[in-house]
Amino acid sequence: MAGAEGSAGRHSELEPVVSLVDVLEEDEELENEACAVLGGSDSEKCSYSQGSVKRALYACSTCTPEGEEPAGICLACSYECHGSHKLFELYTKRNFRCDCGNSKFKNLECKLFPDKAKVNSGNKYNENFFGLYCVCKRPYPDPEDEIPDEMIQCVVCEDWFHGRHLGATPPESGDFQEMVCQACMKRCSFLWAYAAQWAVTKISAEDDALVRNVDGIGDQDVTKAENGNHQDGTLKEDVPEHGKDAIKEVKAEQNNEPCTSSSSESDLQTVFKNQSLNTESQSGCKLLELKAKQFIKKDTATYWPLNWRSKLCTCQDCMKMYGDLDVLFLTDEYDTVLAYENKGKIDQATDRRDPLMDTLNSMNRVQQVELICEYNDLKTELKDYLKRFADEGTVVKREDIQQFFEEFQSKKRRRVDGVQYYCS
Repeated sequence: MAGAEGSAGRHSELEPVVSLVDVLEEDEELENEACAVLGGSDSEKCSYSQGSVKRALYACSTCTPEGEEPAGICLACSYECHGSHKLFELYTKRNFRCDCGNSKFKNLECKLFPDKAKVNSGNKYNENFFGLYCVCKRPYPDPEDEIPDEMIQCVVCEDWFHGRHLGATPPESGDFQEMVCQACMKRCSFLWAYAAQWAVTKISAEDDALVRNVDGIGDQDVTKAENGNHQDGTLKEDVPEHGKDAIKEVKAEQNNEPCTSSSSESDLQTVFKNQSLNTESQSGCKLLELKAKQFIKKDTATYWPLNWRSKLCTCQDCMKMYGDLDVLFLTDEYDTVLAYENKGKIDQATDRRDPLMDTLNSMNRVQQVELICEYNDLKTELKDYLKRFADEGTVVKREDIQQFFEEFQSKKRRRVDGVQYYCS
């Protein structure tokens, strides 16, 4: 028995000691993280009345299982209307309006905002609403996946992807703010011109992948010959008409004047580059300027730093292109995940109340003074009491704290009992 007691004593000595300050700091950190994820979402009121907004979103597998129409619900409805149901946490979807209780829910009426339209035509849905993610269309966490891998959300389509399924491994340092997946990079191919300059993982032009816009040639496929020289490709439809006319003129001159293939290619590139630069200088378009430089396109995702969206051109032509591609949100500074999370933190700080200040505000002046004096006495005595443990290097136990408050109450009673009252 003695050996067992000794072993237990040594075990207790090896246990990590956590102070009250550590517990409070950890609790505050978790609270801040939760508020960031929720982005200031109201936990008591349905978000439907706010219109199409970017909010914390959930899908109810109980009410809308796979095979049914997908639907999304807000934070408050997830608590009030679906508290006992199986839910999928979707994080955020932009421009989304709560579906709870509309025509997609056959046997459920929203308790918080029942007067909803039958459908929200502006909402967009994908496999996430049935708990499936990434190109592999698997759940997360996946019980059959033994490979540890974090999920990353694409800032364009807002789907979630395994890092190993993005075609380009996420930077090891994690030093990136946003990611654009492979499919969205293919659809928004203009981003490759920006990626060459500002992506966290730079795309090297020496790569053996498909090379684009080498030395100012528009969206032209250029392959490397065995001797290292570039061979002519086929011009794509996004080459400006004035550029095509200039190229035709150069080719017409080439038919009248014999010259080597390398020099003709150089003339072709020079003319197109000059035309592109002239167009850029007239329109003030950043994208045209970048397209005149060397960059490539690959079948991979890209990773972007903080404030990369501010680099995007906002000229009239580019804004029209964003609208046609349905990515105008890329120019909205409040659309970013960072802005969303910061809003949650700011709302939390605004709503957070100090219980002591609330109590003081409810008292008259005499009561306020008495409470402040009691608080200061408690703080001073507790500090002196804990200092003894710090000086001796001993651990503060529960019974020590209990003893302190018992002694403090005893002293307080003696002070009160010792007060003499006089009547005049």
